[in-house]
Amino acid sequence: MPKNRLEQIFEASLWNFRFFTLLPVVFGLLSSLNFFIIGSLEILHGFRLNFCLNEGKCGKATEVVGYIIGGIDYYLIGVVLVIFSFGLYELFISRIDIRLVDEKLNVLAITSLDQLKYKLLQVIVIALVVSFFKQALKMEVTTLTDLFYLSASILIIALSSYLMHAQSSSSKH
Repeated sequence: MPKNRLEQIFEASLWNFRFFTLLPVVFGLLSSLNFFIIGSLEILHGFRLNFCLNEGKCGKATEVVGYIIGGIDYYLIGVVLVIFSFGLYELFISRIDIRLVDEKLNVLAITSLDQLKYKLLQVIVIALVVSFFKQALKMEVTTLTDLFYLSASILIIALSSYLMHAQSSSSKH
């Protein structure tokens, strides 16, 4: 039974509607570039403090490390956006054929929404750990309670990291 013309037009329009996902892909990549630039500027500011190039004002070691860790945090957010953009493109538009040239580079291979979600979650957790580390450097431990909270936070991060690793190992087998 042949399809009527209206149904064919509707299905073609519905199928081509997926090209609207190019908007988040393009803006995700542009945002990623923005975070890479911001991260680089943050690290350069840390270098400037480290080498006393800022009119003779040297930064404390924790301040310099804070800027460098902040830059790494921005880089990780940029990586999240790259993975998100690649994943959306491969899921909704087309497989990226040039990626297949280097089969060892498998980090951007996305075949399902669950896989995209898991890869994003891994990088987001790492970014949160780095952000926590930056905040922990600024924290002044003055009481035993402060030390307990800091220790408990580090233990929770270690436990969550172990659980994520265990989950990824079990999903591969």
